[in-house]
Order: sequence, then structure tokens, then C-alpha cells
Amino acid sequence: MRIGELAAMVGVSTRTVRHYHHLGLLPEPERRANGYREYRVRDAVTLARVRRLAEVGLSLDEIRDVLADDRGRELREVLLELDADLAREQEAIAARRERLAGLLAEADLDADSTVSPAVAEALRAVPAGDSAFAAFDRDMLSLLDNGGDPAALAEVTALFGPLTEPAAVARSRELYARLDAITGVRPGDPRVAALAADLADHIPPEMAEVMVRSLDSPDPGPAGSPQGSDWLEMLFGELPPAQREVFRLMIATLRERT
Repeated sequence: MRIGELAAMVGVSTRTVRHYHHLGLLPEPERRANGYREYRVRDAVTLARVRRLAEVGLSLDEIRDVLADDRGRELREVLLELDADLAREQEAIAARRERLAGLLAEADLDADSTVSPAVAEALRAVPAGDSAFAAFDRDMLSLLDNGGDPAALAEVTALFGPLTEPAAVARSRELYARLDAITGVRPGDPRVAALAADLADHIPPEMAEVMVRSLDSPDPGPAGSPQGSDWLEMLFGELPPAQREVFRLMIATLRERT
């Protein structure tokens, strides 16, 4: 086939084909007696592979490594792998469309609606309303939805399960109101220690254990993510003094218990 036919088959321009030739990603095919390139099915498969690998964000060097692994393989094997790639892409598209359908079906669509189902479930533990501290907590929870390992995210958000029960949500609403009420008081105010003790009692044991283990862990988190005391320091930097003292006392209590 000619270069225009090859480009049309894969859905790229002839300029793109020539560009890939120039970069060495697509080998130059044999030429006819008249000087025109003569492309075959394998060239189309390679071109489609290059295009897909580039679209998913691989660098040129990474694409060359992938293509080098294909040398000497049977065409059927290459085609089967390409078909598997396309099948995975179809599954990803179907999952995204299903998620969009769920969003469009919501009556009260807002920014929190766009988080993953796991984080959306955890957000049920934080009652929406006029509480400034509850809004802060919801923002912190939404940061969990950063495209990381879905299994790890599911483990973390599952810890919020007990807090989504109606009685626990009502108790959370009361505690948030008390947190809002001490915004301008001194850290030594007697309400601070009492609130810290009540918050420590409100946190489920499994969540408390994970919190303390994470705060005391010497292991760094993933690149670019806060971990342990770094995360706590970042959180405290956003809070008024009295609320900082509440959480300092609460964490001290949880450490004693665990």
C-alpha cells in the first residue's frame, strides 16, 4: 500500500508517518521500481502501536524499547497484543462513561460529585452544611483521590465506614460545631481538652491505629506526597491555635491507647 493508504488506515497524516520515519520509530519500507514506498500490514501494525504508545505518554526512548521487543515475533503475536491493548482501552472508556452516567443522574451535582466512588463513600462521614471545619475536612478527604493505587485507596476509605452510620454522622456534626465554636479561643481554654478527648473517643479503633502508625512511620510516602509528621505539620498550619491544640491532644491520647 502507498503512504496515503497507510496513514488513512491508522488514522494519522502522511506527515506523521514521515516524522516517525525521521525519528527511527517506523522503519523505512522497501521501495518500488518507481521510487514509491511499499507498505505492508506489519508496517500498519507498527505505526498504530507507535501512535498508541505516544498517546498514553511514553517517551520516544520508551517507545523504541517497546518496539525493539517486537522484533522477530510472528505477526499473529503482534496483532494479538495490539488487540489486547485495544480491549483494555475499550474497558477504560466504558468505565469512564459509566462514571459519567452516574454523575449526570445526580440531582445535586457539585464538585464533590466528581471524586471516585470510594472517596464519595468516605465523604458520607463528613456532614455537609455550614460548618467551616467540616468543609475543611471534606477538602482534605478529596485529596485522597489523586489517581494512586485503587486498592490502597479502598483500604484507606474503608476506615471511614463506621463514621457513615447515622448516629456517628450526628455525633460528627456536634463535634464539628464545637470545633467551629473554639476558633477564636486560647489553646488553654477548658473546652479544648474536653473536645480532644471526645474526638479521640469518636475515632474508630482501626482508624486510630492506622493514623498513629502513619504518623510515627519513618518510611517516606510516594514521591510528591506528604507523609507522617510532614502531613500533620501541613494540616496544623491551616488551623487556628485552639484547633491545633485539640488535635495535638487527641493524637497524644490515641498514641497512649495504641
